[in-house]
Amino acid sequence: MKSKTTNRIIKLLKPKAKPLAIISVISIIITICELVKPYIIKIVIDDYLSLGIYEKGFVTIGMLGAIYIGIVLFGNILDFVVTTATTMVGEDVIYSLRNKLYKYIENANVPFHDKTPAGTLFVRVTNDIEDITTLFQDVATTAIKDILLIIVLIAMMIYISVKLSLIYLIILPITVILALVITKAINRLYTYSKNLRTKLNVFLAESIYGLKLIKIFGRQYEKQKECEKLTDDFRRSRTKPTLLEGLLPGIMTILENLGISLISWACINHWLGLTLEVGAIYVFITYTKQIFEPINRIIENIETVQESIVSIDKVYEIIEQKQYLEDFGKGIVLEKAEGKIEFRNVWFAYKDEDWVLKDISFTINPGESIALVGKTGSGKTTITNLINRFYEIQKGEILIDGINIKDINIRSLRQNIGIILQDPFIFAKSIKENISLSKNLSDKEVIDSIRLASAEEFVSALPNGIDEIAKERGSSYSAGEKQLLAFARIFAHNPSIFILDEATANIDTHTEQLIQKSIDEISKEKTSIFIAHRLSTIVNVDKIIVLSDGCIVEEGNHHDLVEAGGYYSSLYNSYYESLTV
Repeated sequence: MKSKTTNRIIKLLKPKAKPLAIISVISIIITICELVKPYIIKIVIDDYLSLGIYEKGFVTIGMLGAIYIGIVLFGNILDFVVTTATTMVGEDVIYSLRNKLYKYIENANVPFHDKTPAGTLFVRVTNDIEDITTLFQDVATTAIKDILLIIVLIAMMIYISVKLSLIYLIILPITVILALVITKAINRLYTYSKNLRTKLNVFLAESIYGLKLIKIFGRQYEKQKECEKLTDDFRRSRTKPTLLEGLLPGIMTILENLGISLISWACINHWLGLTLEVGAIYVFITYTKQIFEPINRIIENIETVQESIVSIDKVYEIIEQKQYLEDFGKGIVLEKAEGKIEFRNVWFAYKDEDWVLKDISFTINPGESIALVGKTGSGKTTITNLINRFYEIQKGEILIDGINIKDINIRSLRQNIGIILQDPFIFAKSIKENISLSKNLSDKEVIDSIRLASAEEFVSALPNGIDEIAKERGSSYSAGEKQLLAFARIFAHNPSIFILDEATANIDTHTEQLIQKSIDEISKEKTSIFIAHRLSTIVNVDKIIVLSDGCIVEEGNHHDLVEAGGYYSSLYNSYYESLTV
């Protein structure tokens, strides 16, 4: 195991040091019980049965039998306590790790999510965490006890007979070396298999989410073939480690019986001058068999351990990437922004110096409505992403109310900005929960926001009204209905700055006119930014910023820009020509 992985496991277990110490002490007591049981039988054989007596002093065979039964019961009770306690500790560790991973995913910035597929994160939170759970619940319950048992059994065997132990220790190193070699091979194979499993799960997640698109383009056959290929690769990757796992217990059994045969042969032929009593030989052979039990358990758990180790590394490879975490605790808190936005000589690229925005400068005053216009890829959505500080700019400054955006607390910044996208996300929760998003809103506030969004007719027609539960990803609602809910959500949260990115694209003309009245009403008091390809929807904004290839080419109101006969005029005329064709 890599030292880095060991440190990660220690980091996981460190908060549970005290209960683990208690578990270890109880495990030592269990180990002593396991050692005492065959030793009592040795005493019975050598001190009683071989001499043909029932009692020796005041100690009888019956008393020894009662002690034996008492030790068995006591050991089993302690074993139950250890198993239960270890399981509970494991549950706590996994609870902490799962929440830590989810918290990281939530607090990671947009660049992290750009480079990490959602399917991969889903696999980490589900499959990988489950693998780690198995390690702490199934393996950890026996690991401490087994390791202690092996150590103490070897010590007891040496105590009974150094000579016999030397004979036996010829077998033990071979066993350990074989186990280590095969374990290392299994570890390498499972790492490869794990990567294939992640690839398969990502494919399955994407295929299920994108099933409608697959059906639209009739690609079911091709996707089925791709699935079969990935599944077959994963199946093949499991074959070799499975064979090795099946081979190892068989080798262990052969070596165990070989060790017992050597011990028996040595005692019969008095090798090295061995003259042991029958009871001593019995207890030595019993210890020999007992030592293979924990060794076999450890070997049987190799698959679980290897999968868990790989999963621990996969999870920590994510949560140790501190450079992607957004700091929600520092910065100036904007209680209620006035809404003034300034871009000063802003340069931005998603990668290296492939500039998406080039020396952009403009000012939006509080309560002003502006529109960002330009062809696809001109930088419109990028500007709104930067206002939310989803990405960090390379050059220049962005200011909100005169404060550099880098100095503003991220949480309070985004609470002052409301965005409506063309394809809003709807959770599989009630209408009320989708609008409030855990904010403490009354039913009246929710209904008022629905009325303001012109969604009252749609919501009131639902069987349970605002308590109606949406299906996954809002599939029970049309695109237009989801858009209305997105408007209601923004109106309910009442931000200082509105950003509407093609927000009315999926709404019919009548509903759009109703919503437009609400938007116009809000725009009188709020700073509003519109991105629209339907240029008819932005003719009444205070200012239009025209973008081309990441640069501002024109700026002004609709009337002035049309009169100027420049780039915007060309776009506007092309738009109306497309409507008349």
